[in-house]
Amino acid sequence: MNESTTESTRQFTACASLAAVGMQLQQRDLFGPIRKGVQIAQKTVKHTPLDKLSDAFIAMLAGAHGMVEINTRLRADPALQRAFGREQCAEQSVVQETLDACTAENVQQLEHAMDTIYRQHSRGFRHDYAGAYQLLDVDMSGMPCGKKAAFATKGYFAKQRNRPGRQLGRVLATSYEEVVVDRLFDGKTQLATALQPLVEAAETTLELDEAKRARTIVRVDAGGGSLDDVNWLLAGGYQVHCKDYSGRHARILAQSVVEWIDDPHVPGRQVGWVTEPPTAYVRPVVRIAVRCRQQNGQWAVGVLISTLSARDVLELTGQPVSRLDDPAAVLLAYVTFYDQRGGGIETSLKGDKQGLGLTKRNKKRFEAQQVLMLLGSLAHNVLIWVRDWLAAMSSRLHSYGILRLVRDVFHISGFLVIDVLGQILQIVLNRAAPLASLLVDPLRELLAPAHITISLGET
Repeated sequence: MNESTTESTRQFTACASLAAVGMQLQQRDLFGPIRKGVQIAQKTVKHTPLDKLSDAFIAMLAGAHGMVEINTRLRADPALQRAFGREQCAEQSVVQETLDACTAENVQQLEHAMDTIYRQHSRGFRHDYAGAYQLLDVDMSGMPCGKKAAFATKGYFAKQRNRPGRQLGRVLATSYEEVVVDRLFDGKTQLATALQPLVEAAETTLELDEAKRARTIVRVDAGGGSLDDVNWLLAGGYQVHCKDYSGRHARILAQSVVEWIDDPHVPGRQVGWVTEPPTAYVRPVVRIAVRCRQQNGQWAVGVLISTLSARDVLELTGQPVSRLDDPAAVLLAYVTFYDQRGGGIETSLKGDKQGLGLTKRNKKRFEAQQVLMLLGSLAHNVLIWVRDWLAAMSSRLHSYGILRLVRDVFHISGFLVIDVLGQILQIVLNRAAPLASLLVDPLRELLAPAHITISLGET
């Protein structure tokens, strides 16, 4: 598959488009904070411990759902290795050994490095708080694993009764689709326990002072809607939009609704203002009761809690402020803004499970699993950042999710043209690939400062 000339060598790669991304990440020194800040106590034979973490990360971007796939997706592709600055790739079992050698201190070091990377490259860290609210969605997702894995306990795992596993807690900067914080917990931990440490970690990553917290919305489901958690957020100065934790309390509050309004977007759902004063909260809030008719004829009832003004929710849901005079429109805007969680953090978790194999990589040691989780978080953000870079030249790419980026955008085959000194001069994309013509101009613009040519050719 390789063709040589006296002046340069052409090396085939199944992921020429990803190779172009690798060159850009090298230019930005994405992995620099990890190399500088993480010190794994393991002897170097052929590859340093940080080289092996890099191999694991590159394999994730190449679509590996298990570390065993390093051998087939990266080790068997020397051109892709070179594009990411690696002359050789470690064997998968050696990468596994490095992961198993990681300690709790290494996890903390990697968390700090991830904070640095996020601050350097993210849009969420540079958010204009004066111009708009920062929206943080917080949620948990089950991570099934073997029963012998550390901290694997029986907990809530959707459609998997009595399944052992761990729980992933995530804070998402929803407007930018970036993972601010990912943390791993045992299988019994739910959002009621994890909310405060997750928000505190996000506060550190984003460097949220009092003024920024006042312009930050924390949106959570009922798991984070206990009185103590809501008051903790309110005392911290955050804006809150959540669901009440207690179903029994919600049914009691719903009795104070004077008028129920049909939701035109969800048949059978009704909403109404809770009129009972919210005296238990440390700051003023509004509450909206939501009820849906069940198959048995009974009402399922929930209550939303929000510090946002009517103008805020209208603007956040893209509606004209002229609707301030329409109480029904304002009421439905509060409910719609909560419903939009589904297109935020729930979509991000689903995308990572499908595109990055979030639940497929399981390590017995808890620290090893934490390191894999953090590398996966970095892979998620890199995908979002790369999409933003490319979409600046091709707006069609804005709509691509994690799965399509990994499966389609990063898997365009082609050739790398390499000079006698080992420098990549040109990347030739397979003209027959469906997305090649869409990507050639954005990639050419992206790599122009590095003097790397991007072109279409026959492969």
